[in-house]
Amino acid sequence: MAREHKEYRSKTRIYVDILNSILKHGGKSGPTRILYGANLSYDRLMKHLGQLIELGLVAEEKEGDETVFKLTDKGRVFVLKFVKVEKFAEAFGIFI
Repeated sequence: MAREHKEYRSKTRIYVDILNSILKHGGKSGPTRILYGANLSYDRLMKHLGQLIELGLVAEEKEGDETVFKLTDKGRVFVLKFVKVEKFAEAFGIFI
């Protein structure tokens, strides 16, 4: 019986999924939208968002009673350049 191979996302892929989710919502989003977009649990999302904030790719802001996460200029540049690298790699059959 063959074992099914399950691929796991790298930390970089998770970061890009989070950043893309924020970008798709106009550059800022609440945690619920991001967790659905990045397919993460709340705890894992918050851990990764904390790391993205430390890296300067995301900023946390208050809008009334709600917390939103906003893509910084640095975060926007990172995700757009990553997409270019990803497409370049895929042209050679490499998937990142």
